[in-house]
Amino acid sequence: MSITVTRQERIALITVDRPERLNALDTPTLRALLETLRELAADESTCVMLLTGAGERAFIAGADISEMAEKSPAEALAFAELGHAVCRAIEEAPQPVIAVVNGYALGGGCEIALACDIRLASDRAVFGQPEVKLGIPPGWGGSQRLPRLVPPGIARELLYTGRRITADEALRIGLVNAVYPAAELLDRAWQLAQQIAANGPVAVRLTKAATRFGDEHGLAAGLAYERQCFAYAFTTEDQREGMRAFLEKRQPQFRGR
Repeated sequence: MSITVTRQERIALITVDRPERLNALDTPTLRALLETLRELAADESTCVMLLTGAGERAFIAGADISEMAEKSPAEALAFAELGHAVCRAIEEAPQPVIAVVNGYALGGGCEIALACDIRLASDRAVFGQPEVKLGIPPGWGGSQRLPRLVPPGIARELLYTGRRITADEALRIGLVNAVYPAAELLDRAWQLAQQIAANGPVAVRLTKAATRFGDEHGLAAGLAYERQCFAYAFTTEDQREGMRAFLEKRQPQFRGR
C-alpha cells in the first residue's frame, strides 16, 4: 500500500510509502492519502496526526512528474483539484496535523507540509517550490500558503526562483518549528504529539477550529468565533474535569466529550 497508518494510543502516524519514487505523489497515492485523512478526521479516538514519508531520503519529493508530463489542461486541473483536496483535508481535520519532514519536501511535498499545523524537520530536510523550473506555477496551494507563513518577500523569491533551502534556513524564516538530528526526528515528533494528546481533546479541536477560522475570515470574525468556542467548551465534561483536576491538584482524566 502507498499509505500506511501506525497508531499509538490517541496518535496516528500516516506514512507515504513510495520510497522507490522518493514518495512522489501520483493520483492513486493522492486518493489513498485523501481517504486516510478523511477516515482519521472522523475518528474521535484520534487526537493528533503525524504525517511523514518512508525512508531517509524524502518526506514527499513532490508530485509525480512522470504522470504529470503528458496531461492535458483538463487533466492538469483535475490533478490540481485532487492535490488541493488533500491539503484542505489536512487543514479541515479537527485534529492537529504535524508534518515530520525527514528529507526532500519539494513542490507538492512542500505544499502538503505547508497545509499542516506544525512542521518539524530533520537536519537533512530540503524545502522548495521548484515548479517554475518545470514551466508551471505551484498547483496545490504553494503560491497562497507560503506567503502567509513566511515573510512575503522571501516567499516570492522562493516561488519565483525555485530555489531549494536547507532545514536551517527553513527554521530561520519560520517555515518549520524545529530542526532535529535525523535519528531523533520521529521520536521528537511523537513527544510533541503526546504533549498535545494529553490535553483536553475537545479543547484542542476547538482551538484548531478557531485558529483556522481566523486565518480564513480575518481577525474580527476570528475573535467572535473564539468567543463561541470558549462558551461551547463549558457544555463539555472535559471542561468540568479539567477545572476540577486543577483545583484538586491532580492530573485530569479527559474523555473527549
